[in-house]
Amino acid sequence: MAKKIEDMAKFAKFCKDMGFIFQSSEIYGGINGFWDYGPLGVELKRNIKEAWWQDMVRCPPPGPDGQEIRMVGLDCAIIMNPQVWVASGHVGGFSDPMVDCLKCKRRFRADKVQFACAVVDGAPHAVSVEADNATDAEPLLKEKIAKLDKKKSPIGKALKAAPQLEHHAAASIPASWPRPCPTDDCDGTLTEPRAFNLMFESHAGPIASDENKVYLRPETAQGIFANYKNVLDSSRLKLPFGIAQVGKAFRNEINPRNFTFRSREFEQMEIEFFCHPDESMKWYQYWRDLRKKWYSTLGIQSDNLVPREQGKEELAHYSIGTTDIEYLFPFSDEPQELEGVAHRGNFDLSAHAHRSGKDLKYFDEEGWNALLQTRLEPFKDDKAKREEEKKKLEKEEKARFQFVPHVIEPSAGADRFTLAVLCEAYSEDSVPDAKGGTETRIVMRFHPRLAPIKAAIFPLVNKDGMDEAAKELYRSLKPYFNVVYDQSGAIGRRYRRQDEAGTPFCITVDGDTMKDGTVTIRDRDTLKQERIPKERVREVIAQALAPV
Repeated sequence: MAKKIEDMAKFAKFCKDMGFIFQSSEIYGGINGFWDYGPLGVELKRNIKEAWWQDMVRCPPPGPDGQEIRMVGLDCAIIMNPQVWVASGHVGGFSDPMVDCLKCKRRFRADKVQFACAVVDGAPHAVSVEADNATDAEPLLKEKIAKLDKKKSPIGKALKAAPQLEHHAAASIPASWPRPCPTDDCDGTLTEPRAFNLMFESHAGPIASDENKVYLRPETAQGIFANYKNVLDSSRLKLPFGIAQVGKAFRNEINPRNFTFRSREFEQMEIEFFCHPDESMKWYQYWRDLRKKWYSTLGIQSDNLVPREQGKEELAHYSIGTTDIEYLFPFSDEPQELEGVAHRGNFDLSAHAHRSGKDLKYFDEEGWNALLQTRLEPFKDDKAKREEEKKKLEKEEKARFQFVPHVIEPSAGADRFTLAVLCEAYSEDSVPDAKGGTETRIVMRFHPRLAPIKAAIFPLVNKDGMDEAAKELYRSLKPYFNVVYDQSGAIGRRYRRQDEAGTPFCITVDGDTMKDGTVTIRDRDTLKQERIPKERVREVIAQALAPV
């Protein structure tokens, strides 16, 4: 049975050694929350973004009624007029409560610090851990109390003997209680919770002042909303339609963690789908179901993929409904968000219209013209009556053809999905070795569309013309796919290198190739080998890469 990831630190080292992901600025000690993609990682992430663009923007499936989906793209600036972020609510409300340890200087999100508290002999005692909620925290708190008691800590001894433990988050713990740091082996105390703005600030211009303060965008969505009217005015789009964007976003996370999952710089793949308010729930269900299915078509087929509809208490104030598409990463006991599909109502366009003073209503010209044609038909021979009826309709009916569209937003994290693909693909299994025994191999079982390298071309030996024939085949495939040529080492060792890189096909040129023009093509997952004419290699690879 294949072995999956058990140690994230070991897995992160594997990703570094293979050239998938590096710590940013590592030679200077790195910087928390920032990561670089290596030679294999940049190809993997690029393939993910291209698959998303092809499947969602260039060629989305038919809509709920079988209609063609109209989509266009944008590439908006990272820095925008700060009024954009005032209108969106980010300047006033995009913050998390934070606490700092006065001793070790670490910073924590207050809502992620959970306390177990008790009064023993009239004195308050507390211990804390990092956890998303009280349910997750309870076993961690019990474990920490037991460890402290074993070390003969007075706090651990007191809490273990306490008749009853109360559980509090950092924001609700009484002010008179101790606030111990959740870090192991730190006996420091935490500050009171305070607001911490998650947007990175900068200044546009030579002088740093409040007048020219700007922000690195915390999401790509607002650039789409700000350009909504430009897209309408410069295109022939009619509702419903979508605007898509792939781009960088930045959030000054208090405590980046879990490898690349929670970073301060990340990339989003977002769609804002504009539709008539009366049809918005239909489109919400369409995008929710489509986005759930998409992940499965690209190799996330295990039980680790868990779609979850948010409860009413979780929804953002503007949201009519949100589905989180979650993945059970090896670092967590609970599924974590890959993507949110949100029904945002008309909140964003209304907020930008109010702040900017621009009219962002949509005018249903086709519907209005159809009404005019129907209602004016009886007066086609009476010009005066037609004009009178038209003015009446404009006064009484035209307003209902002007409205602020509702928006459905599928918002995916390119980096989070890249991490999920890496986790899902990683496997250790046993395969036959050259001596008739077995050996353990690491194999990255990427879907062929996402695999960084599509095929590796080998000469069996570097003589008798095999190396030249292999190079010729390599050059013929190179314009169409990312392929590599490898002639170094035993053939088995070359296979293992490509298994670790996740290459779906290895193609070997041998003595028979020189006789009949056939090559051996080896499947990464099944290890099956078959001979095919070398002229068919391109066709076989292309079939494996075709969208489902």
